[in-house]
Amino acid sequence: MEGNIIGAEYSEIMQKSYIDYAMSVIISRALPDVRDGLKPVQRRTLYDMYELGIRYDRPYRKCARIVGDTMGKYHPHGDSSIYDALVVMAQEFKKGQALVDGHGNFGSIEGDGAAAMRYTEARLQKITQVAFLADLDKDVVDFVPNFDETEREPQVLPVRIPNLLVNGADGIAVGMVTSIPPHNLAEVIDAVKALIKNNKLTDADLMKYVKGPDFPTGGIVVNKDELLQIYETGQGKIRLRGRVEVEKVKGGRERLVITEIPYTMMGANIGKFLNDVAALVETKKTNDIIDISNQSAKGGIRIVLELRRGADVERLKNLLYKKTRLQDTFGVNMLAVADGRPETLSLRKILEYNIDFQFEVTTRKYQNLLDKEEKKSEIQEGLIRACDIIDLIIEVLRGSRSRDQVKACLVNGVTEGIRFKTEKSRKQAAKLNFTEPQANAILDMRLYKLIGLELEVLMEEHEQTLKNIASYKDILNNYASMAAVIIKELDALKKEFGRPRRTTIENAEEIVLEEVKIEEIPVVFLMDRFGYVRSIDETVYERNKEAADAESKYVIHCLNTDRICIFTDTGKAHLLKMQDVPFGKFRDKGTPVDNLCNYNSSEENFIGVMAMNDIRETVVTFVTKQAMIKQVQGSEFDVSKRTTAATKLQEGDEVLAVYAASEHAHIVLASENGYFLRFAVSEIPLKKKTAVGVRGMKLAEGDFVTEVYWIEKNSGSGQIVYKERTISLSKLRSASRDTRGTKIRK
Repeated sequence: MEGNIIGAEYSEIMQKSYIDYAMSVIISRALPDVRDGLKPVQRRTLYDMYELGIRYDRPYRKCARIVGDTMGKYHPHGDSSIYDALVVMAQEFKKGQALVDGHGNFGSIEGDGAAAMRYTEARLQKITQVAFLADLDKDVVDFVPNFDETEREPQVLPVRIPNLLVNGADGIAVGMVTSIPPHNLAEVIDAVKALIKNNKLTDADLMKYVKGPDFPTGGIVVNKDELLQIYETGQGKIRLRGRVEVEKVKGGRERLVITEIPYTMMGANIGKFLNDVAALVETKKTNDIIDISNQSAKGGIRIVLELRRGADVERLKNLLYKKTRLQDTFGVNMLAVADGRPETLSLRKILEYNIDFQFEVTTRKYQNLLDKEEKKSEIQEGLIRACDIIDLIIEVLRGSRSRDQVKACLVNGVTEGIRFKTEKSRKQAAKLNFTEPQANAILDMRLYKLIGLELEVLMEEHEQTLKNIASYKDILNNYASMAAVIIKELDALKKEFGRPRRTTIENAEEIVLEEVKIEEIPVVFLMDRFGYVRSIDETVYERNKEAADAESKYVIHCLNTDRICIFTDTGKAHLLKMQDVPFGKFRDKGTPVDNLCNYNSSEENFIGVMAMNDIRETVVTFVTKQAMIKQVQGSEFDVSKRTTAATKLQEGDEVLAVYAASEHAHIVLASENGYFLRFAVSEIPLKKKTAVGVRGMKLAEGDFVTEVYWIEKNSGSGQIVYKERTISLSKLRSASRDTRGTKIRK
């Protein structure tokens, strides 16, 4: 059989395939559905728990069983994604309403992970069972085949509340991201009720009910006036602050106690906050904090900052808000799947979609109930009528030879083959016209149903059935009646599961933090050959000058507001603020320079250390192992970045020396093969810091520069010892740059 070859553009196939993949991730993995506010993995996990019968009033079951069952039946994307979703739904500090009741270690607000799924147990929360999974047996939502078409799963859960708002959502798809904050259940229900009663309400009107986000961690939203625009557009930034209380302690001192944190500070950011506060103390940004402790427990957050007597509490609070994550922003992007496609939604739009879904679910529920009641009424009417002519029916039964013969008589009045006592009975039987369900019910009826009391009960049941039918038809045919039913259900959910708001909404002024001006004082920067740095007072240095010079590789006189520039053999320049350098006694060990800047002692070596104030108005000379040389204006290193490129290196090259030489100085390059070249620094061209430079000395193959010497004007002879021979550098013949130089023999 011959096949047809279809030509296609490769780029078009790739584009189509990528779009298909992207849409699959967006719709089937990453974004929640606006109707139930759940991602597929969350929906499938909850439905599987419902199917397994793990209800709120039944024993817990192992999470491994839940995860395995969900993965095998509905979600074939790995157990970790299912368990992670299960854990998050059980964490009350992440969700406005936890949907799963976890038993065991499900992690903590400080970022501790949950225990393995084989150790933890779970069951549904009551609100999940009542508001998310109820009425699944009443055909209220569509069911679709699972991934291998061996099971059926709900396309969406019949959630009674706008879960997209109540629990929020976050997810990263392909080219888009969703980030919806959680809200207060009671407020959202009030907004839904108001919109049902008056569908002309605007976002501004709805915000009389939904004040703003309600984070489970509490905190304070400080940009109240910006919330309307966020809820109208579905995008924006919410500014959050932690709640800080001032407590009096003995001795006239005070302490700051953080009792609520921004939602974004959960997890590892709590530890980072503690480190940031410690850094403020170490860098002398504040001297008011004498101790910090994290006393948080299951009861809530409690981070205590002990203050010195007379501390400026208000300034310290502003400093914490400004310099740490105690004030942070929550980016809002209310993106969800609506009508099968991703859409950025406003507050009103989310509520509209939810209300439409509630009416659809309620319509299907009561249509299902109506159908059942009408069938029930039909059977009841048949039984009541049968009781009135029971003698005739018994005569038909006794005169018939089969069930089918009786059924044909009851439904169509067929009397052939049936023996009757009288012709009158035959004529009455020929007039019978029961429906088929009624006939089956009559044939299945037991004799005790003929008792008088049983007949009365049947009559009462029929009356109740007729009332139910009338009620259901009223609900289905009248908007107001159906709205009343939905509102009644919402009121019941609000009464049972609503709770007070935890996040405060207000307007707060932008923090203006006046930096305390540091008094400039002259200090001495000391750095030993191991890279430990410290600074001491000038008078301390003068008293210990001999020891300081002997123990330190670099001794630099500067101001405490200056910056130190550390040049390395890899061609980088690391900037170190003197304010970050520990200031103390002469015999203090100091701090490794790695801890204070981006310098990495395992990958690079420092070959020059200078104060920025010393080199800003001068030039810096660079010499590399391959004899490349250049001068750079010192001001090029005066940048805000902590690390900058000092020079560009050729492959296999490294910086050998860095020096701020005067224009009248001479430089001497010494090579491995014993060549010495002396020439004036003025011959070295001025280049940009990103340039390689020019050749300073001609080197034979395999030769390289090993030493660099500087001869300043009026600095003496500059004697060195080379291979046990004393050489006076000032007496070397002065030559030109880019020559070989003089060979010094032993």
